[in-house]
Amino acid sequence: MEPTPEQSPHHAYPDHWEADVVLRDGGTARIRPITTDDAERLVSFYEQVSDESKYYRFFAPYPRLSDRDVHRFTHHDYVDRVGLAVTIGGEFIGTVRYDRINEQGRPASAPADEAEVAFLVQDAHQGRGVASALLEHIAAVARERGIRRFAAEVLPANTKMIKVFRDAGYTQQRSFEDGSVHLTLDLEPTEKSLAVQRGREQRAEARSVQRLLAPGSVAVIGTGRTPGGVGRTVLRNLLAAGFTGRTYAVNRAFDEGLTTLDGVPAHRSLGEIDEQVDLAVIAVPAHRVPEAVADCGEHGVQGLVVLSAGYAERGSAGRELQRELVRQARSYGMRIIGPNAFGIINTAESVRLNASLAPESPARGRIGLFTQSGAIGIALLSGLHRRGAGLSSFISAGNRADVSGNDFLQYSFEDPDTDVALLYLESLGNPRKFTRLARRTAAVKPVVVVKGARHSGTNPPGHAVPVSRIPDATVSALMRQAGVIRVDTVTEMVDAGLLLADQPLPAGPRVAILGNSESLGLLTYDACLAEGLRPRPPVDLTTAASPQDFRDALAEALADGTCDAVIVTAIPWVGENGNAETGDGEVLAAALRGAAAGGPAKPVAVVHVEIGGLAEALAAASSTAAPRTRPTTLAGRPATTPGTTAPGASATTATPPASPTTATTGTTAPATDTAQPTAATATPDTPSATTPTTPGRIPAYPAAERAVRAMAEAVKYAQWRRQAATPGKVPEFLDDTIDEPGTAALIDTLLGPAPDPRGRPLTHDEVSELLGRYGIPVRPTLPAPDAEAAVAAAARLGYPVALKTTAPHLRHRADLGGVRLDLADEEALRRAYGELTDLLGKPAELLPVVQAMAPRGVDTVVRASIDAAAGAILSFGLAGAPSELLGDTAHRLVPATDRDAAELIRSIKAAPVLFGWRGSAPVDTAALEELLLRLSRLVDDHPEVVSVALEPVVVAPQGITVLGASVRLAPPPPRGDLGPRRLPNY
Repeated sequence: MEPTPEQSPHHAYPDHWEADVVLRDGGTARIRPITTDDAERLVSFYEQVSDESKYYRFFAPYPRLSDRDVHRFTHHDYVDRVGLAVTIGGEFIGTVRYDRINEQGRPASAPADEAEVAFLVQDAHQGRGVASALLEHIAAVARERGIRRFAAEVLPANTKMIKVFRDAGYTQQRSFEDGSVHLTLDLEPTEKSLAVQRGREQRAEARSVQRLLAPGSVAVIGTGRTPGGVGRTVLRNLLAAGFTGRTYAVNRAFDEGLTTLDGVPAHRSLGEIDEQVDLAVIAVPAHRVPEAVADCGEHGVQGLVVLSAGYAERGSAGRELQRELVRQARSYGMRIIGPNAFGIINTAESVRLNASLAPESPARGRIGLFTQSGAIGIALLSGLHRRGAGLSSFISAGNRADVSGNDFLQYSFEDPDTDVALLYLESLGNPRKFTRLARRTAAVKPVVVVKGARHSGTNPPGHAVPVSRIPDATVSALMRQAGVIRVDTVTEMVDAGLLLADQPLPAGPRVAILGNSESLGLLTYDACLAEGLRPRPPVDLTTAASPQDFRDALAEALADGTCDAVIVTAIPWVGENGNAETGDGEVLAAALRGAAAGGPAKPVAVVHVEIGGLAEALAAASSTAAPRTRPTTLAGRPATTPGTTAPGASATTATPPASPTTATTGTTAPATDTAQPTAATATPDTPSATTPTTPGRIPAYPAAERAVRAMAEAVKYAQWRRQAATPGKVPEFLDDTIDEPGTAALIDTLLGPAPDPRGRPLTHDEVSELLGRYGIPVRPTLPAPDAEAAVAAAARLGYPVALKTTAPHLRHRADLGGVRLDLADEEALRRAYGELTDLLGKPAELLPVVQAMAPRGVDTVVRASIDAAAGAILSFGLAGAPSELLGDTAHRLVPATDRDAAELIRSIKAAPVLFGWRGSAPVDTAALEELLLRLSRLVDDHPEVVSVALEPVVVAPQGITVLGASVRLAPPPPRGDLGPRRLPNY
C-alpha cells in the first residue's frame, strides 16, 4: 500500500514494517503502517469499539472521531509520528500510535529519544494477543527511528493494558500521577523480553497447528460427483477413519437437488452451510483455488489444506501464484498446509482425522511425523504401518508455503500425545529458528531428522526459501549441537523412531548382547564397536535355546548393573526332530516382552533372521496403548568438566574385544564402570521431559547394523539430554582484555560512513588492533622485500625467526618450501632468503615476511563466519591435510558456551593429537578453549565481523600463539530472529 502525496515526501512508505503474525488463538493477522487511504477503515473500526474501551483510550467519553482526529491518526511521517494497524480481511481490529516527545512531554523531533504510545483494540478481538503483538512491532519501529523509551498514561481500571506493558519483559518504571498510571518502558531488548516474545510465539504457532489437526468440522472443496478423484478420495478417507466432527462435501458443480454424498451433507458453496467450518481441504484446479480461499475466508474457516498442484514446483509464474495464495489466506486469518500437499492425519481418539490421500489411517501411537514430500510421506506411512508402529499426527506439507517444520516443532513440543518427532526436510526456511526450536524440543523429547537435497546447493522445486551456503557437514554438526538426531535415510529414521518411541533412554554406551547364534552375536558386537558403543562379550545361548532360555538371559542382562542396553539376536531354533522352527515368533516375543516388563528400565532391541511372526508379535503391544511415561531420570556419569577429559577417555571409549562367552560364563565390568544417576529436568515453562518407564513394544530389526545404529543414536541423544540438563555458560571475561565499546568505535571507523555492502578485508595492522581489543594477540610479522629488510626485521624481532611467503598460492604451504623455520642468526636468514627466492620466484611475487618463532606445538585452524540463513558459526580443526583434505572440522553456533568450546576441540577425529597421542606432550587445551570463546564473543558482540580466520594457531604445552589472522568487515546481515514475531514470506 503506497502513501498519497499528502504524506511527508521525505520518508517513503516503510513496507518492511509489514508483517503477518500468529495471534494467541492460532489465527493470523497482518500488521502494517497506517496511511491516508485508511480513513474509512479507521472510522469503521472505531464505531465497533465499545464505549468503555474508548473511555480507556481517551480518558473521557469519546463516541466518535472528528475529521481532525481522523486526519491526525492517518497522517504520519513514519519517523516522529507512526501508526500501525492490525488487519483481518482488510479491516482494522487494532491500532497503535507513537508520537515523539521531549522532556516536557511536548511534540519533538530527533534527537529526542522518547515517545508517547497508545493502543486501541476492538472488544471482539481482545484476549487474542493483538496488543502484545502490536507492542513488539511498534517497539522495533521506534528503535529503528532512534527512540529508546515509551511513555504511556493508563487509567488504573484498564488492567488489561497495564498487564500488556507489565508482561512485555522490558525494563520499566511505574508511578501514579493525576489519577492515572504513568509507565515508562526502556525499549532495549532484554533477556526477559526475548523470552516472553519467544514463549508467545511458541504458544501461538503451536495453537495454529493444533487448530488444523483437531478441527470440529471439515469441508472437502472439490469433492467429485463420481467415485475417484482427489477430493472424493479425501472424503472417503475421512469417513473411513471415523472422524468425530462434522463433514461436508462442497462442489459448485453439484446439482441443486443433491443434498448428500457418501452419507454427508453436500453443498455448492460454504455459504450454504449453516454451521461453522473449521478446516477446508481444497482439491480443485489451481486457477479455481483463489475463489475457494475467498469463500473460506468470508465464512470464517480457520485453516486450509491445499492439495492442488501447479504452484512453485512449476517455475517462477507458479511461485508468484503460491505467494498470492499465502497472502490471500493470511489476510483472512487462515494458515495453509501446502499447496501440493498430501494431507494431514490425527489419530487421537477424540478426533480420528484422516484428511489425506493415505488409504489407511495409521494406528494410534506416540510418533509425530512431518514430511515435505508426498512420496516420502507415503513411504514412511507404509514403513511404519508394516512394522506395527502407530502415529499421533502426520503432516505432509508439500511446497511448505506456510506451515513448516518449525511450526510442527512448536506443536510437538507441547503435544502430550507425541513422544518422538520425525521430520523429513528438503529445505530449512529459517535455520536459526529451527536450531533454537529443535534444541528446546529435544530437551523433552527426541527429534529425528532426515535432510534431503543435502549436496545440491539448491532448494527442491516448489521450496521458495533462502539458500544456505554452508556445507552439509556443518548443518549436521549444528543439528547435533541442538540435540537433533540427524540420520541419512528414511529407513534409519524409522529405525531410530521405533526405538525412541517405545524404549527407555539408555544410561550409557554399555551394551549386552545375547542370542542363539554366535555368528550373529559377533556381527552385532562388531557393529557396536564401529558405532562407538561399548559391547559386552556376546552371550551365546546356542541354537538349542528355548523361548524360556531367552527370557531368563534377558532378565539377567537387564538386572546386570554393568550394562545400559540389551540387543537380542535370534535365528530359527532347532526342534527335537532336527528341523528349524521358524513359526513360533509369538512365543519368543511373549518371552522377551515378559522379561523386559519385569526388569529395570533399559532399552531392548531385537535382531532376527527369518523367524515368522516375531516382529509383528513384538510390535503388537504398542499401537493403541496410552503413554507410559514418567519424569525422565537419565542414569549416567556426571558431565565431564570442560578441558579435563581427552577423547578416548573411559566415558566414550569401547572396551577391547573379548572372546564371546556362553550363557554360563558372563562378564563383570570394573567397578569404575558403574553408572551414576544424573537428573535431566525440564525448565519451568516447558513440558516435563518424559520417557517410557517400562518397555512394551520391542523394536525388531532384520540386520544387526540397523539395530545397533538406532541404539547408538539413542545413546548419543541420552548423553546430550544429560548435558542439556546443566547447560554450559557463555563466559563474561570480566577482566580488561575485552573492550566492546572501543571495538565498536574501531569497526565504525574502519567501515566508514558509507560502507560497501560487499565488505572489506582488513590489513595486518588493522587485524592485530581489532583482535587485540578482545584479548587475541597476533604474533607480529614484518615485511621483507629484500634480504637486508629481512635482516633488519629479525634484529627488531629477535632470533630465532621464521621466514614465510604470503603469496596467496603459497600461504600456509610449508610442503612447497614456502616456510623456513628456526633461523638462528643472520647467516642462516640470508641463506634461507636466497634459497626461497631461487626456488619459488622473485620477492615481489612471494611477498616474504619475517616472524619471531613461536613455541613448538600443534598447528590448528580457528574460524568464524556469518551465514545469512544459519547465523554465526565457529569452526575448529587441525591445520593442513586433516581439515583441508579430509574435512575433519567441527562446528558450533555462536555464542558458544564453555561446554561448546570443550566439545568443539574434542569432536574432531584428529583430537587425540592434542592430548598426548603416541607419547607426545599434551597441549594447552584450556588456552585453546579460551581463544574459541573470545572469538565467539567478538563475532556475537559485533555482527559486522562477518569472517575471521586464525591460521595457524600453534597450541603448545603451555599457551597458544596466533601466527596468522584475516578479518573481513561488512554491514551486518539482518537478524530476523531478534526482531518482533512475524511469519516468513517465501
